[in-house]
Amino acid sequence: MAAAAARADRPPASQASGPVAIVAGSGRLPLLIVEALERAGRPCRVLAIRGFADPATRRRADATVDLLDVRGALDTLCGWTPAGVTLAGAVARPSPAALLNTLAAYRNRETLRSLASGGDDHLLRGVLALLEEHGLQVLGVRDLAPGLMAPVGRFGALGPDEAADASVAAGRALLASLSPHDVGQAAVVASRRVLAVEGPEGTDRMLDRARTLARRPLGLGRAPAAMVLVKRAKDGQDLRVDLPAIGPRTVKRAAQAGCIGIAVGAGDTLVLDRAETVALADRLGLFLLGLPPDPEPAP
Repeated sequence: MAAAAARADRPPASQASGPVAIVAGSGRLPLLIVEALERAGRPCRVLAIRGFADPATRRRADATVDLLDVRGALDTLCGWTPAGVTLAGAVARPSPAALLNTLAAYRNRETLRSLASGGDDHLLRGVLALLEEHGLQVLGVRDLAPGLMAPVGRFGALGPDEAADASVAAGRALLASLSPHDVGQAAVVASRRVLAVEGPEGTDRMLDRARTLARRPLGLGRAPAAMVLVKRAKDGQDLRVDLPAIGPRTVKRAAQAGCIGIAVGAGDTLVLDRAETVALADRLGLFLLGLPPDPEPAP
């Protein structure tokens, strides 16, 4: 009761005039957001996660925190009184034992056990709730740097033919049907044959698996015709913290697997290092296609 009263008396941590706080994991995304905010004249501060943030991000960071130091991270973020907080870059999922042992004094064990044992969506929802409980407004990349998102339509030199369009449609329908099950955000499809669906291993390893399956024996044969990578957000996914992404490495891995193109959800998929990504796709002969949102069901 006293704790609830104290929370009620405490002013919100977020302030409209404050900086944007970027909680930075691995990869280039944190610095791409910094660059977009600086171009827009918006102040920002970076909280790097030790052991995950890249060296360049750590050099730019205003503070560094351990992954499981939730109290320290919240104290730092609230002390900055930010206009909003965004989570950018990848981190490895900690083990349930690590979560329980480290945070037992901060959250009760039953809540933590539930948080740690659920899927990735469940974990991310718990992180969002924790930030919002402390008055922090969570913002997404789409809010801060919309220019990083995939556009609708073709955004490379090449486009899909009729057979590739059929593969894209099949992959899109497959991913929509899997959305409620907290499965991955990507699939490799050739015509109507599903070669691989992304699981917890991520897109790169799924593409490696697809390469072996499609190019038997030993991953050296000819890939099936009209083989494409389709990647899109799950229905109902909180796009503030969990966006699908592609970049030059995705293009390279897709080409090695035998794909002739990549189709992604427009407006909900990050395209990292876009100029390099497009140039590489053009050079390797892959199309890049942004898919418009699914049509709303008829009432």
